[in-house]
Amino acid sequence: MISSTLIKSIQDVMRQDQGVDGDAQRLSQLVWMIFLKILDDTEQELELMTDGYVPAIPAEYQWRAWAGNEEGLTGDGLNDFVNNNLFPALRKLSGSTNPRTLIVREAFEDSYNYMKSGTLLRQVINKINSIDFTVRADRHQFNDLYEKLLKDLQSAGNAGEYYTPRALTQFIVEMVNPQLGETVLDPACGTGGFLANTIDHLRGQVKTPDDEALLQGSLRGIEKKQLPHLLCLTNMILHGIDAPTAIRRANTLTRPLRDYGPADRVDVIVTNPPFGGIEEPGVEQNFPQNVRTRETADLFLVLIMRLLKPGGRAGIVLPDGTLFGEGGAKERIKEQLLRDCNLHTVVRLPNSVFSPYTNIATNLLFFTKGEPTKEVWFFEHQLPSDMKAYNRSRPIRVSEFDPERAWWDERVESQWAWKVPIGDIIGRGYNLDFKNPHSFDAEEVGTGELFERWQAKQNSVRDILDTIRETLMRTLRDN
Repeated sequence: MISSTLIKSIQDVMRQDQGVDGDAQRLSQLVWMIFLKILDDTEQELELMTDGYVPAIPAEYQWRAWAGNEEGLTGDGLNDFVNNNLFPALRKLSGSTNPRTLIVREAFEDSYNYMKSGTLLRQVINKINSIDFTVRADRHQFNDLYEKLLKDLQSAGNAGEYYTPRALTQFIVEMVNPQLGETVLDPACGTGGFLANTIDHLRGQVKTPDDEALLQGSLRGIEKKQLPHLLCLTNMILHGIDAPTAIRRANTLTRPLRDYGPADRVDVIVTNPPFGGIEEPGVEQNFPQNVRTRETADLFLVLIMRLLKPGGRAGIVLPDGTLFGEGGAKERIKEQLLRDCNLHTVVRLPNSVFSPYTNIATNLLFFTKGEPTKEVWFFEHQLPSDMKAYNRSRPIRVSEFDPERAWWDERVESQWAWKVPIGDIIGRGYNLDFKNPHSFDAEEVGTGELFERWQAKQNSVRDILDTIRETLMRTLRDN
């Protein structure tokens, strides 16, 4: 059994090493080792089950060869092997018929061994060796520990951008409802949260080996940064994807939009594209002039519309700035969205959902390509009654989406749900900032009206006090 303190004990060892500086480097160091251990455990299974199986890595560089023996390489000899033999060899892998070979090469292009003490490195390796990823119970337990690893990204400098709360990924996938045989893409996949939930969602539909083959080939992911890309590959292998070759390391936005053709289109897109950032100069030139902007989330929305097949479905996270901004490219992007897609649902989230990484207000958008929007339903997600905001120790939970689930298929207006016809949206220049008409918000009321309400309440209090005073005086006179 895996101890819940395993990851912490490994990180404590790393903290003693002079070469590892900060949470981000500790996490990066840990992930490349876990990746190689998971890869080796799963390949040992495949070697037993498959005649003539060709391993992804030459024998001398497999985890079992240099790390598997607890009394094996250590100290300067271990560090010298890792830095001068292992990493150069993995970065140059080629020629194998095993598709995992390419995955390993890409994973190690920008990976580094930060640890300077081979003795401490051996201690970390031996702790990782306590996990057997071929044992279902160990793998299941490690999935939970892996979630903790991903959450640790929130405190690893600005790496928090890679982690989307699991409650959001699970709810979005559930509502979009991918089906076996459909292609599912996350064009900014980060650590693979949406794809992992998609796998969990599709597993119940797998009944035969052919179904399993459909599942294995249905996922697509693109991530431009090294650490989350490696985390995503590891996540996919943990979730039973034998060779996640369709998880590529690239910047989706650097390819000209016109170059994406029918072969690139997919049935389902679920994603949380980066927001709050600006793309590097020149990226906007890959997009038509009328929608050019350097705001990342806006560009991803244009790309998503391009990549969906007719009838394709999307569930995405977007900030208020994209959804409600007026004028210029923002207005034209939303005009295109509402003209070419049916934006049927917007779930408005509390500002604290992504705390502590950011307090930017966000929304969940659900739309289908190929039919224009006639009306948009809004649902205002509520914080639990005993909370004022989400935080690191009490994040959003998937069970809190039960009101949305209960409402989803039989929609009626309520205290938290309302609909807006397309004419009203067009009339406001495609600004989708429609507040809940069923709740009072002081920000929606003018200063004059607020003063009148305050004055009316003061008059009411004064009348009550006068009544009490008269009653007391009358009682005193009577006595």
